[in-house]
Amino acid sequence: MSEITAAMVKELREKTGAGMMDCKKALAETAGDMEAAIDWLRAKGIAKADKKSGRTAAEGLVGIASSGTSAVVVELNSETDFVARNDAFQDLVRGIASVALSTDGSVAAISDASYPATGKSVSETIKDAIATIGENMSLRRSAKLSVEDGVVATYVHNAAADGLGKLGVLVALKSTGNKEALTAIGRQVAMHVAATSPLAVRAEEVDAAVAERERNVFIEQSRESGKPENIIEKMVEGRMRKFFEEVALLSQSFVINPDLTVAAALKEAEKDVGAPIEITGMVRLLLGEGVEKEETDFAAEVAATVKR
Repeated sequence: MSEITAAMVKELREKTGAGMMDCKKALAETAGDMEAAIDWLRAKGIAKADKKSGRTAAEGLVGIASSGTSAVVVELNSETDFVARNDAFQDLVRGIASVALSTDGSVAAISDASYPATGKSVSETIKDAIATIGENMSLRRSAKLSVEDGVVATYVHNAAADGLGKLGVLVALKSTGNKEALTAIGRQVAMHVAATSPLAVRAEEVDAAVAERERNVFIEQSRESGKPENIIEKMVEGRMRKFFEEVALLSQSFVINPDLTVAAALKEAEKDVGAPIEITGMVRLLLGEGVEKEETDFAAEVAATVKR
């Protein structure tokens, strides 16, 4: 058996796109034979899966699962919307969301968790699914919310199946009151979050960098008026108050009843719930948000195929 060198591992990795440890194992299993190692990786489905890792995965599904006073939302991306309609893919997203409930909700923890249906980790199960379905996939984002007493309301927009869709929302409501009534108002607030995409629950929780950027824009715009600095300062403060009203959940006009703010709507709901209500957290996950999709030239692809 020839010595497995770093250079050999690097060469195999470049040829197949497989991970470093997989390449090292393949070379060890095939006594350092490069071609045999490539075939070993292909037979295991590893080369086929990992060679696709450079392709943009911006489609897919957002999945939600809840149990007791906790709920999770996960985003599993695929390359095409067609695969997202595949039953096996939907089952995978549903299964990952279920597994996520027993973790802290982070991508790392979910990836390392055991997937009951396969006995492997979630990350290995996804890799197997890539090889089977033939498209790149990635567990991109996830979040978990919990409350000691209350409910975590959920909402899926454009649902493709139960708990699966393009947009998922979690809203954690702390209250000792009636859980059925609390769930009802919670779902309405979750629908509101889906529609308005607030930046934070409260004005003071808006990211400081975002607020500062808005303030600087308002200052420059106000200076165009030619007014004195003391007047400009008042103009900016007024515009910042309006900005916070528009981006903070509790101060927004409630989409279900625009005559009320979300805070006022919660106050009204306390009559049915029978106890005070406090929103302790929210998550809004829109499929593919922030992913730069590759633009493909179909004519060029066809021409390139003909030339092969």
